[in-house]
Amino acid sequence: MSGSRQKGLQEGNPNNLGATYDDSGVNFAVFSAHAKAVEVCLFDEDGTRETDRIRLPEYTDHVFHGWIPDLKPGQLYGYRVHGPYEPDEGHRFNPNKLLLDPYARAFHGDLKWDPSLFGYELDSPDKDLSFSTADSAAFVPKAIIIDPTPQHFDHPDTPWTDTVIYEMHVKGYTRQNSAVPEKLRGTYAALSDPKLLKSIRDMGVTAVEFLPVQSFVNSKFLADKGLRNYWGYNTIGFFAPESHYAAEPDNAAQEFRALVRACHEAGLEVILDVVYNHTAEGNELGPTLSFRGLDNVSYYRLMPDSKRHYINETGTGNTFSLTHLNCIRFVADSLRYWVKEMGVDGFRFDLGTILAREEDGFHNDATFLRVCRQDPVLSHVKLIAEPWDVGPGGYQVGNFPPGWAEWNDTFRDTVRDFWRGEAKSGALAPRLLASPDRFNHSGRQTWASVNFVTAHDGFTLMDCVSYNERHNDANGEEGKDGSPDNRSFNYGVEGPTEDPDINATRWRQCRNMLSTLLLSQGTPMLLAGDEFGRTQQGNNNAYCQDSEISWLNWEIGKEGAQLQSFVRRLTGLRRRYPILRRGRFLTEAYNKELDVQELTWLTAGGNQMMPEDWGHDQCFGLMIDGRSQRSGIMRRGSDATVLLVFNGWKDAVPFILPETGEGRWKLLLDTNQPDAGGEIEKEVFDQKHEYTVTGRSLLLLELICREAGECA
Repeated sequence: MSGSRQKGLQEGNPNNLGATYDDSGVNFAVFSAHAKAVEVCLFDEDGTRETDRIRLPEYTDHVFHGWIPDLKPGQLYGYRVHGPYEPDEGHRFNPNKLLLDPYARAFHGDLKWDPSLFGYELDSPDKDLSFSTADSAAFVPKAIIIDPTPQHFDHPDTPWTDTVIYEMHVKGYTRQNSAVPEKLRGTYAALSDPKLLKSIRDMGVTAVEFLPVQSFVNSKFLADKGLRNYWGYNTIGFFAPESHYAAEPDNAAQEFRALVRACHEAGLEVILDVVYNHTAEGNELGPTLSFRGLDNVSYYRLMPDSKRHYINETGTGNTFSLTHLNCIRFVADSLRYWVKEMGVDGFRFDLGTILAREEDGFHNDATFLRVCRQDPVLSHVKLIAEPWDVGPGGYQVGNFPPGWAEWNDTFRDTVRDFWRGEAKSGALAPRLLASPDRFNHSGRQTWASVNFVTAHDGFTLMDCVSYNERHNDANGEEGKDGSPDNRSFNYGVEGPTEDPDINATRWRQCRNMLSTLLLSQGTPMLLAGDEFGRTQQGNNNAYCQDSEISWLNWEIGKEGAQLQSFVRRLTGLRRRYPILRRGRFLTEAYNKELDVQELTWLTAGGNQMMPEDWGHDQCFGLMIDGRSQRSGIMRRGSDATVLLVFNGWKDAVPFILPETGEGRWKLLLDTNQPDAGGEIEKEVFDQKHEYTVTGRSLLLLELICREAGECA
């Protein structure tokens, strides 16, 4: 190292992990409970030449630390860590490998696959028991020191009951959008366009949920096939925005922050899909990039009787050790950073069950979950769990604690089954009410159920009604990847067709599923592109398709534009009728004090469903009384009373509109009338009117003129 920096080297402090700039130098602090020494390696401006190597002088409470003078923002660096290389004991220290700082805010350069990235000799018969002396510095990104300028954000703070989530991919959304300058397409900057964000907000969306934007690695498995990890579930930099999505890669943090501000100005919250269950280092045969070389035993869950091997509850080779105090601190620090310094409004946790799995299994009061609930920052943002993983007891839908929302795949599966004719009224009924059988406990509210029909993983909505089988040949795995359980139906032809009757059915089924989603209790989540009938050509696992298969095609045609208008109408109705988005769970119980029955299930004959009626009908109704109690205060509500009619049968069914005393029924929506728009509301019917419900269609009606003089 240079003499000036050696002379000015100070002990620094262990409190703020990572590299912290303070106008005259940088404090470095690195956690490792088992290392012997940590060196900071400095690089020239293009990252090709190592200029200095400085050993951190102090070790306090498992943290190596030191302050180096005269370093400025923009300086490139990495770590080399000394310690035992004893795979059978779980230790994999190797100072020949340049390591990424887990707390780095930005990276310069790309990972380039090379044998030197591995801590062992690839051609050794002993595999990972061997030791590699090759220097990996030329092949790994370099961390960038940034200026920690204080940030302020004006968060929309949308109530959960008003929230409509839009799951989208930062790159894929604009990559083929001709309205965006070509050089910006696929970037944070492109998505920051106010007109584009306004179009999302005008669709009735209140929150965008980005697929992973934390810095991730393209696996060697995909790189060798000429493919790329498009979804991004292979994180390595948990504080750094992915630089490939930036118009200027070294300014990714600034560009992402500008995107968040633009979203807020448009009235949109920003939710990040985050991956704290595993890292990009894989199993014992994976590369040494960061955590493995810093302290393998502390950061990963290892097999108790064979610490050479990793517990793999994620299906990706390793599992982050969320039972280790420093890992919990690391994840909490990362989450707080994205809220305070990057402005995000919430998180969706990939394979969230791992966050709550202790040594003896899942606990809904696990340490990490308790940390989030008491944290002064994290307790005030939206927290959404994907409540499953591949580990033992991995399926935990409905079992997360109060304060959390959860993806509800039961809603997805049941809605798909009902509209393709494989489920009856009894299966769909609880899903329409935010699945109280799973979520109505511990004071949780309806919004805890994040309802969706499609997501990034699986068929798009149009593909759900166009394909019986997955068509994943482009993934290079002989079409065997992805789930074979799609709960889809092609209506007679696999894929695109010119048959007008089949196409009419497909578009109506799209309207049916979108209507079920947006008119049900709970928090709806739309998949970007479903609002205009986007297709992935039958690929239900497009994780590696950074191509036109995944990018949104904005040449949507007449039918696509019509569906867009229909979705805007649906979200408008959801806003207009608060009874469709109650926080409290509705019940069938008669409230004697208020003389109100909150909801009534109806047969096609207009009568209240009896126990013997359940499970047989594919055409039924749900009437929700707007006078039902809105909160814990025993007081009548003043919302409109609405009637939903679902006909999953392929043929038309005469439905008798129910008697309620006074009033008439105004038609608000009929999925068989996609062009009607607001004109449909001119249709008003008397009680006991026989309305012919088209096969495979859905109705929404409002009870009007209920009180004397209302329609005078």
